[in-house]
Amino acid sequence: MVADLDRDRVAAAYGRWAPIYDVVFGPVFSQGRRAAVAAAERIGGRILEVGVGTGLSLGQYAASDRIVGIDISEPMLGKARQRVQRLGLKNIETIAVMDAERLEFPDAAFDVVVAQYVVTAVPNPEKALDEFVRVVKPGGEIVLTSRVGAETGLRGVLEKWLMPVTSRLGWRTEFPWKRYEEWAARSPVRLLERRALPPLGHFWLIRFGKDQ
Repeated sequence: MVADLDRDRVAAAYGRWAPIYDVVFGPVFSQGRRAAVAAAERIGGRILEVGVGTGLSLGQYAASDRIVGIDISEPMLGKARQRVQRLGLKNIETIAVMDAERLEFPDAAFDVVVAQYVVTAVPNPEKALDEFVRVVKPGGEIVLTSRVGAETGLRGVLEKWLMPVTSRLGWRTEFPWKRYEEWAARSPVRLLERRALPPLGHFWLIRFGKDQ
């Protein structure tokens, strides 16, 4: 797929969002955060959260889990580190700047990979998804919360039209389910769950299991 986002532009955009991210997006994404953490907790163990941002989810994981959080934006991670210190979270292994498309971890390093609102905010989503598969253990899960774009109709037209604007803000509006299907068809994964999240079903919880 042709990249329609630029890595440096995305990093800069989220750097600008950092001071107000919790206020603007915290309530909007709260249902998705809880759903993603609950899904990850079914397996537990060592969990990688890609796009950890300001760390809004970190305090929701069980103390018995070991959490690694990465993000492309250092200003966002600065907020996450402050949160870890303020909440006294002892189960956070690492908070680090890293590109979702080039994860600096060995194969099969995690029991679960969680990526909340990340797939539509990276230049090459399929490349990031491939990396998630690589670093999760066989039998592990990839837990996503994401917008799923329209295939056709007025909404699809509007999403294409809005792309030049939203790409400058750090995400894409156009990302139909077909792209997930095509990626999964060539990957060692199976779809475990796909469900709309309340209150309006605008975002989805998506779970893939990695084959044994």
